[in-house]
Order: sequence, then C-alpha cells, then structure tokens
Amino acid sequence: MCLAIPGKIVEISSDGNTATVDFDGITQKIIVALAPDAEVGKYAVVHAGYAIEIMNEKEATEAIKQWEEISEDQDLNLSDMI
Repeated sequence: MCLAIPGKIVEISSDGNTATVDFDGITQKIIVALAPDAEVGKYAVVHAGYAIEIMNEKEATEAIKQWEEISEDQDLNLSDMI
C-alpha cells in the first residue's frame, strides 16, 4: 500500500506486532510494531504495510472524507486506491 489512508484497527495479534485493519470493507494485515499506541477501535495511517501514525476517529473521519473528495474529483474508486 503506497497511500497513507487511515483504516480502523479491528484486531491486534497476541504478540502485538501485527494487526488487521479495515479500510472501508477491505481488510489487510499490517505491522504495528512501530506504533505502540495501536489499539482495537483506533485508526492507523498505513504506508507500505506499516502503521506510521495512530489517529482517533474524528481525525480519521476527516482524512477519509478528504480522500473521498480527491477520489471523486479524479473519478476514482476509493477502494481501488487501497
């Protein structure tokens, strides 16, 4: 994944190194070892398979809204960018 789009953390592995993240219905495993504040229910900004930032729902919702506006302007499907 090359775009830093936030996704909701839905599961964290027992060792705390990986997580499953939901990007608008598309789930992916990511590495959260560099994001010690990752928790189920929070949002992770993911780049190249790594969580690079953890956000709260309000911040993530605003970022997702901006990505949706960009995808509409460019006639793209947001799920194609994930």
